Amino acid sequence: MADTTVKVDSETRDRLAALAEANGQSLRAYLATLAMEEQNQLRLRHATTYFRDAVGRPGLADAFAEAFPDDAPAGTGRTAA
Repeated sequence: MADTTVKVDSETRDRLAALAEANGQSLRAYLATLAMEEQNQLRLRHATTYFRDAVGRPGLADAFAEAFPDDAPAGTGRTAA
């Protein structure tokens, strides 16, 4: 993988370097980790949006209970067969 230069102001560079050191990482490794974590958070936010939309659909709980009668969620008033 080729190296790239990213220009940031010295205050930002110093903050990133301090965070990297506090995490026991080089600045390069810290930025790579930070990028992966941010990408994962973005994906999680998207997944959460889709999940909330799906579980908000009318009849979903009843359809689940019918499809998986032995796996009814606790507290629904439904009992496993």
